[in-house]
Amino acid sequence: MPGLENLGTGGPIIVLLGLLSLLSLTVIVVKVIKLAPVRAGGPARDAAFVQWSVGDKKSAHQAVAAGKSPADRVCAYAMQALIDGFKGPALMAELTRRGNQEFAVMNSWIRVLELIAMISPLLGLLGTVTGMIQSFQELELAQGAANASVLAGGIWQALLTTAAGLLVAIPAAIGASLLSGRAEAGAQSIENAVGNLMVLEERGAH
Repeated sequence: MPGLENLGTGGPIIVLLGLLSLLSLTVIVVKVIKLAPVRAGGPARDAAFVQWSVGDKKSAHQAVAAGKSPADRVCAYAMQALIDGFKGPALMAELTRRGNQEFAVMNSWIRVLELIAMISPLLGLLGTVTGMIQSFQELELAQGAANASVLAGGIWQALLTTAAGLLVAIPAAIGASLLSGRAEAGAQSIENAVGNLMVLEERGAH
């Protein structure tokens, strides 16, 4: 692997791609940890819903409030609001706001991965183009004295930035897709939990 000083115009781009790769891996690791519990607590919520349906609302609320997932937080707020007599469209609007807020938190930084996946190949291509320009300028200045090995050396060094850009973009794109799916699953868990609670509350009111 040549030193950066031997890569000509591609050296700074390789450094930038390296920083983007480090940022991408950091975001992926942090988001995997943060999104790990987004679908947790399903059985506990189901048991709490059984308690709610038989009228033991305070115990149901305590069980859900002990959970750590976004669905638990929104559902616990909904239960407490219903216990306090807060109902109707105003409650649904507040639950929608809280659900959107939770989804925004789950989805945070994923856009950064998508941006890295988009610009890394372009940066790599930029490095290749500028490197090729430099190589042909040197060939012109040599006035035909340069041999094919010298020209080939400049070309492969230029192409190295494209390969580096793809190596950065591919993990970022995969990570963004998987993490986005995880966030959407968390949002679906919130919707299901609140929907189940509202159905039980509606049945209990009749």
